[in-house]
Amino acid sequence: MRWMAITTKEGILKVLAAFNPWWKTGAVHPSFTKDYKRFAYFEAMKRLEQTDIRRTVVLTGTRRVGKTTIQYQMIETLLKKGIPPQKIVFISMDHPMLKLSDLNEILDCYHENIYANQDAYYFFDEIQYATDWDKWLKTIYDIQPDTKVVATGSASPALVKGSTESGAGRWSVIQVPTLSFYEYCSLIGISDIELDKNLRPTALANLTQQARSEIMMKLSAVQNHFIRYLQVGGFPELALSSNDLMAQQIMREDVVDKVLKRDLPSLYNIRNSTELERIFLYLCNVSSNIVSIEAIAKELNGVSRPTVENYIRFLESANLIYLSYPVEMGGQKVLKASPKIYIADAAIRNAVLMDGDILTEPEEMGKMVETAVYKHVAAFYYQKATKIGYYRGGKKGKEIDIVVDYPNINNIIIEVKYREQAPIAVDDAICELAEEACAAIVVTKRFDDYGVHNAPGDKKLLRIPAFAFLYLLVHAEKNGYKGVE
Repeated sequence: MRWMAITTKEGILKVLAAFNPWWKTGAVHPSFTKDYKRFAYFEAMKRLEQTDIRRTVVLTGTRRVGKTTIQYQMIETLLKKGIPPQKIVFISMDHPMLKLSDLNEILDCYHENIYANQDAYYFFDEIQYATDWDKWLKTIYDIQPDTKVVATGSASPALVKGSTESGAGRWSVIQVPTLSFYEYCSLIGISDIELDKNLRPTALANLTQQARSEIMMKLSAVQNHFIRYLQVGGFPELALSSNDLMAQQIMREDVVDKVLKRDLPSLYNIRNSTELERIFLYLCNVSSNIVSIEAIAKELNGVSRPTVENYIRFLESANLIYLSYPVEMGGQKVLKASPKIYIADAAIRNAVLMDGDILTEPEEMGKMVETAVYKHVAAFYYQKATKIGYYRGGKKGKEIDIVVDYPNINNIIIEVKYREQAPIAVDDAICELAEEACAAIVVTKRFDDYGVHNAPGDKKLLRIPAFAFLYLLVHAEKNGYKGVE
C-alpha cells in the first residue's frame, strides 16, 4: 500500500508542477535558460519547427553538456512565440518518483489535470530511464500526430538503436558534444572575431602568407584561453567556474562517477562497476593511442575479452569515449581494425588522472590536443556520410592521426604535431599521401608556426596552430559551411 502511495496521481502532479513553473508564471525561470545558446539548440529548433517533415527530436550527449538547458531554451522560445504555457510539459525521467511511474501514467495525469488536447509539446529529460521508452515514443508519434516531442538522453546507442528500430524515419538524433573551443570563448565572454563568413581552415592554404598573418593576428585574441580550455574543457558550468580544482572535482563526481557507478550499471545490468572503472582509467592513460582489446584484458588480469569489448561499447554509449577506426588510403587494405580510443573531452581525462603536471609534459599535452582536434572534427562532420578514422600502413606502418573519409571524394588528412619544433619529413605518411587528399593539414603548437609546406608532387600541406584550427573549424560551422572544398 505504501509503495502505491509513492506514485499516486497527486504525487506525480506535484512533481510535474514543480518542474513546469510556467504553467503558473507563463515564463521559464531565467536561471534555467542561460544567455548563451549552443549550436545544438538552433539545430533542434529547426527540426522541431519543420512543417513538411515531422520528427521527434532526440538530443544526446554526456552529462553536464547542457542538454537540459537546451530544452529549457526551446521552451522559452515557444512561450515567446505565443504557445500557451499549459501546452508544454517538461518531464524529468531522472526524478525518483517519475522513474517509478509508467510513462502513460505521467501523461494521463498531465492531460487530465493541465491540458486535455493532444497537440502538446512533450519535453522528456533523460528518457532512457523510462521503461519501454522507445515503444512509447513510437506510439506517441503514430497516434498523436499533432504532438511534438523533444527528448534527451546520456546513453546514445540505446537512443540511436531505438531510433533505427522503433523510430526509423521518425527521430532526428542531434549530438551535443562538449563545448568546442569557439563556443567556450563565446561562453566566457570573448567577442566573436571579425572574419570572412566563408573562411574555413582548408582555405588558408590558398591565401598569401600576408593574408594568413592578418587572420592569425586577429585570432591571437583567443590564443591565451586555449590552455585553460584544454584543462577544464567543454562543460558549460565548469567553464564558467572561478575555481578550476573544484570544477575538476565536480566533473569526477558528476560526469564520471555517476555514469560509471550509476547510469551504466542500471542501463546495462552491470553487477560489478569496479571493472568498468578500471577499464575507463586504463583508457584515460592511453587516450589517443591505438588500443587492442587483448592488451587491455591482459593488463587488467581477470577481465575477459568479451567484458572489455562490452564495456568499451557502454562507455561509447555514454559519450565518454570516441572510437576511431582505420581508413583505407593509398590502395592499402585495412588489415586489422584495432581502434584508436579518445576520451570524449580532454578535461575528463585530466580530472580522472589528477595529474597536475600535464601542462609541463609535452607528450601529455600532445595527447590532449589530438583529443580536442579529433572531437572537433568528429562534431563538425558527423552529419555527413563520412567516417572519421586514422590511417596506418605502408612498409613502415606509418600513421596519419585523423582522416576524414569521404565517400567518392578525396579525403582530408590531419596530423597533430603539437610541439615546439614540428618538422615534416618527405617520407612522412602525410607527405606521401598528400597527393590523394583534397586537403592535408599539420596542426602545430607555436603561434608563428603557420603557412604552406610544399610536399612532393606540388601538393600543399597547410601548417596551422591548434587553437586557430579549432576556432576556425567551428567558425565555419557557425556560418553554415559543412563539407569539403
